[in-house]
Amino acid sequence: MTYDAILVGGGHNALVAAAYLARAGRKTLVLERRPLVGGAAVTEEVFPGFKFSVFSYVVSLLRPEIIRDLDLPRHGLQILPLESTVVPLDNGDYLGSWADPDLSRRELARHSARDAEAATLFGRLMHHMAMAVKPILGMVPPDPASLAPSDLRGLLSLGGHFRSLGSERFHALHKLMTMSSADYLDEWFEFDPLKATKSASGIIGTFLGPRSPGSAYVLLHHYMGEIDGAFRAWGFQKGGTGAISETIARAARSFGAEIRTGAAVEKVLTKGGRVTGVALGSGEEIAAPVVVSGLDPRRTFLELVDPKELPGELVDAIGKFKFRGSSGKVNLALSELPNFTCLPGFGPHLRGAMSISPSMDYLERAYDDAKYGEFSRNPYMDIVIPSLIDPGMAPPGKHVMSVFVQYAPYALNGGWTDAKREAFGDAVVDTIARYAPNIKSAILGRQVLVPPDIERITGLSEGNIFAGELALHQLFFFRPAPGWARYRTPVKGYWQCGAGTHPGGGIMGASGRLAALEILKEAGA
Repeated sequence: MTYDAILVGGGHNALVAAAYLARAGRKTLVLERRPLVGGAAVTEEVFPGFKFSVFSYVVSLLRPEIIRDLDLPRHGLQILPLESTVVPLDNGDYLGSWADPDLSRRELARHSARDAEAATLFGRLMHHMAMAVKPILGMVPPDPASLAPSDLRGLLSLGGHFRSLGSERFHALHKLMTMSSADYLDEWFEFDPLKATKSASGIIGTFLGPRSPGSAYVLLHHYMGEIDGAFRAWGFQKGGTGAISETIARAARSFGAEIRTGAAVEKVLTKGGRVTGVALGSGEEIAAPVVVSGLDPRRTFLELVDPKELPGELVDAIGKFKFRGSSGKVNLALSELPNFTCLPGFGPHLRGAMSISPSMDYLERAYDDAKYGEFSRNPYMDIVIPSLIDPGMAPPGKHVMSVFVQYAPYALNGGWTDAKREAFGDAVVDTIARYAPNIKSAILGRQVLVPPDIERITGLSEGNIFAGELALHQLFFFRPAPGWARYRTPVKGYWQCGAGTHPGGGIMGASGRLAALEILKEAGA
């Protein structure tokens, strides 16, 4: 059977692209090697009765236009808000941020009246910065080295957008794009745990520390999240992040797309410099004039096609593309809720996030461990208890805990062994136990995932959750390589739509949408 378009990989970006292509009347096929779709956005029953968002675990960046265009709520999208972030402090106190801004302001004033005043202005500025960057998320990156009319128009549009910001906001955006999150936050606040917790958004999924230049942009990237129009809002999809992938898959099927799991693509077939289809690991060949890779740039350019078919400078650029996975994940099945000594017993804080980020030095030392090839002995952690938000994630009276961890470097000294993986898991649990002493006796099951595990299971090179670092030299028209940021490849009919393209990672879907729109535009749809 011949298809109009084949999507390689069933991650959420590929599913979004498939839905848009199918909606436009294209006969579309998605091929996923695993038995379930979603890539890193999957829900699995790791222990009997306990369901986990195994890799990614919260949602905020999913673009509103995708939700509207694909009518995702009709297909099951139901995002439940995470309404607080609490930071346990080493002195037994805590710093809380709550859904009620007045309550958050009073909470911060307990620690610093100056910061309570500054936080309002900071939040307003970050909202403006997020609004300034938001249009770029829906923009196909122009090629600054091209004289093609479309690229020139894109550059003029980009320049006009920046001019419209005015000098004050443009300078603020320039700072965010170039400074470290630590230096940027030092200009605003004095209370160290507040700065540390905010700066943590600038290190998630990167091989950077809070004092590394460029980390302030990653902070902004995460600040751009919204739920129902509320910026800086994060939530949990009912049923876990895998339910988001299934929701998009249902939308794609409703438009006529076909999705096959257990179908590993071995090679993209070409003839005379253009795509003719794909070959599966089973030996089956499927014809299509358009093939779209939802995989990361390394797999898209260096594995699915013969690099000899690509320009040497592109092969060289992809070879230098930075992945450097640095994030680990520990999923815990619990017999009881953790009892944090800073806020004993059950309370609303357990329905939000608990951030282990007590000071800037704490985070920087965690990075120092990774910088020298070791996992962090005292890691940064973002902890949520999904079963308190969605009771269906665990058996009655039991709970699941999701722990996102920095740092677990892909290139660990001596490599990752089973013993080192378990030692990393022990370090995570020991750190939690300093703030919630009952955690060890409550654990019924433990899943520890480090970057090589993420790479093996999801196919993400070096286990990088963003399919490539969100570093300044890998953004916009540099993502994934100069001249090839418009979702095309040098092979006619071969396209890219994964998070290794603009605008990057997170459960956003923007790369899939923009790639599909470019494919349809080229076809004259």
